[in-house]
Amino acid sequence: MGANSGRPGAYGGRRGELDVLRALVVLGLVFFHAALVFSPDDDFYVKNPQTTGAVTVLAGFGVVWAMPMLFLVAGLGARHSIRRRGPGGFARERLLRLGVPLVFATAVLCPLPQWLRRRAAAPGYDEPYPSFWGRFLTVRPDLADFPFVLDGEYFETGHLWFVVLLLAFSLLLAFCLLLAPVAAALAAASGRLVPVLSRRPVLLLAPALPLAAVNALLGMEEGFAGWNRWAYLLFFAYGFALADEPRVREATSRAAVAVGVLGLMLFAGTAPGFVAGDDPFTAWDPLALATRALFGAAGWCWVLAILGLLDRRRQRSAPDGPAPDTPATDKGTTGRPALLGYLAVAALPLYVLHQPAVVACAYGVVGWQAPMAVKYLVIVAASLATVLPVYEFLVRRTAVTRLLFGMRGCLVSGRRHGESARRA
Repeated sequence: MGANSGRPGAYGGRRGELDVLRALVVLGLVFFHAALVFSPDDDFYVKNPQTTGAVTVLAGFGVVWAMPMLFLVAGLGARHSIRRRGPGGFARERLLRLGVPLVFATAVLCPLPQWLRRRAAAPGYDEPYPSFWGRFLTVRPDLADFPFVLDGEYFETGHLWFVVLLLAFSLLLAFCLLLAPVAAALAAASGRLVPVLSRRPVLLLAPALPLAAVNALLGMEEGFAGWNRWAYLLFFAYGFALADEPRVREATSRAAVAVGVLGLMLFAGTAPGFVAGDDPFTAWDPLALATRALFGAAGWCWVLAILGLLDRRRQRSAPDGPAPDTPATDKGTTGRPALLGYLAVAALPLYVLHQPAVVACAYGVVGWQAPMAVKYLVIVAASLATVLPVYEFLVRRTAVTRLLFGMRGCLVSGRRHGESARRA
C-alpha cells in the first residue's frame, strides 16, 4: 500500500464509496428491523408469536459497526460542507436538510408504528387513527433526555433518533467552530495528531479507549442500536477530524486487516456477558462493565478496518481517484454504477421511510400460519416493494417532497434535468 500513497490523488476527492456504504447500511436496516419482529429480546412494535434467539446473535454483527459508521461518515461530510459553506452556512444547511424532514416525519410517519403497536398488543383496540394521531402529538417539553426535548404519553421520535442526534451534533460542531478560540484549538490539535498517527499507526486504536469508557460507564442504550448516544458523538467527531486526512487514511489502509482481526477478537470477548450476564446494557457488575467496554472497543476496530479496506479497494479500482468534491447525484458518481449513485442520494429519504413500512408489513404478516423464515422474507420483500416506489414516485420527483425528505434541489424535465441532478 505504501507504493500507492505517493501517486497524486491516491487519497484525494470525495469518498464516493462511503456514500454507497451509507446507502447500503440504510437498506440493511430493512432486513435488520424485519428480523426484530422475530427477536425474543427486543420490544419491537409488532412481534411474531414465535421468536428465535438466533436473531439476537446475528443482529450483534450489525449493531457493532453499522450506526457508528453512519455517524462517522456524517462527520466526514460535515468537514466537506464546512469547508464550502463555513460554520454558519453549515448550520443553516443542516437545519434545512435534517430539521425539516425530522419535523415532517415525526408528525406524519412516526404515529403509525405506535398505533399498530397498540393494535397488535390488544386485538380489541379499535381507536381510529386520526384520534390516536392527535393524542400522539400531545407533547410537553422535557430536557432530562437531551437532545430529545419533547415527551408525551404516546409521542416518540422512533427510528428518527438518528436524525435527532445527527442534527444536535452538527449544530454543536457549528457552534464550536464559530468560537474562534475553540476553532483554533481544534485545528491545532488535529494538526498535531495527524503526523503522530501517520508515524505510529498503533495510535489509531486510541479512540477505542474513550468509546469503551463511555459505553461502560454511561451504559448501552437499546433504543439507540445498542450504543450509548454520546458514543455516537465520538464517532462523528472522529469522522470530522481524522477520517479524510491522507496520511491517516494511508496508515488505516495498511493496518486494516490487523485491526479487523483485533475487532473480531474483542467482539468475541463480549459473548459471555451477552449470553450469560444479568443485564449487560446497564448492570454494574464486573462482567457487564467489561462487556460494554469490549463492545465499544470492538466497534471502533470494525469501523476502522472497514474504512481501511474500502481505501484499499478504491486504490485498486481507481488509483487516481475522482475529482475533488465530486458531488453525489441522482445519476450516480464518477467511477461507480448508476444504481449505487442513485441509492447514495436516496439514503436519508429511505431511512425516514423504512421503519413505518416494515412495521406495517409485519403487522399484516405475523398472523399468518407460516414458518418464520417465510414470514421474514415476505416482510422484507413487501417493505422494499413499498419504500423504493414511494421514494421514486412520491419523493424525488417534486421540489416540495424533496425538501420534506432532506434532499437538495428539485428535478425538472427536459434539458434542465441533468443540470438539476448534478446539483442534487
